[in-house]
Parts: sequence; structure tokens; C-alpha cells
Amino acid sequence: MPPPAAPRLHHIAVQTADLANCVAWYREYFGCRPTWSTDVFSPLTRSRLPGIVAMAELEADGVRFHVFEYDDGVDGAAGDAPPPAGPRFQHVCLVASSSAELRARHRRWWDVFESGRFAFARSEGPTEVVVDEGGVESFYFYDVNGLEFEFTHVPGGAQ
Repeated sequence: MPPPAAPRLHHIAVQTADLANCVAWYREYFGCRPTWSTDVFSPLTRSRLPGIVAMAELEADGVRFHVFEYDDGVDGAAGDAPPPAGPRFQHVCLVASSSAELRARHRRWWDVFESGRFAFARSEGPTEVVVDEGGVESFYFYDVNGLEFEFTHVPGGAQ
């Protein structure tokens, strides 16, 4: 089966210890505007991003940044948040144009993995496809180097 067309970038995810400061910098430097924020997260998000307490989406000229603020130890999250001097890149999110494409990309990850042609730094498979309260579907997966990606489908074309 040939690979599907190249996906479009949906967002770049960045970790921070100070959401207000980070949002202000992205607004000032990139000219971003906040599009939404939340402090309510699904069990999948909490399992993938232990210690997350708040998140904001910022956008400038079609480029989205999802900025995550972490708790530095309250509620048992000690050690789960990234170290202060550690990398702050969290993942890159790519757009699936439909629910069917999203599920096909999920299946394709398994097809490529099970081919045995590649060595993976992490052997865990992709997460299940989840649907949030707004109908947005997504799943997370790792490349051969252990870099995290997300595929998402936003219904109604609001990509």
C-alpha cells in the first residue's frame, strides 16, 4: 500500500514552567494571538503529560503553538515534569483530513512496525484513537528515534 499524501503541520507543543511568561513572549516575538486555553484534561493527556496544569494555544500566520504549563511537584507529580534545564520540545502534531485518514494512519503505524524493517528506540505502539468533548480525534506515537508525534482530526474543517 503506498503511503498517504504528506500531512500538514497542526501545532508545535512546547513545555514551560511559567505559562503567562511564555504566552507573553510568543505574543511579543512571533505576534501570536491566543485562540483558546484550558486547565481540564482527559485521562490520555494526563498520562502522556504528567504534571500538566494548564495549556494555551497561540497562533500566528497559520502556525500554532500549544504551550503546556507543568506543576513542579504538587499532587504527587514530583519528578514527572521536565527538569528546568531539560528540553522543552514535547511533540509535533500533524493534521489528518478525515476520521478515516486518522484511523488509516493509526493502522499504517502498526503495518510499518510489524514489517520488521526498522529498529525502534521505543517499542510501545501508538495510543488508541481518542475523541474529546468537542469531537476532535487524535492519537500519539513515536518515530524510530523515540520522538513523539500526534495525528489529529478536527471535525468541520477547523484545522
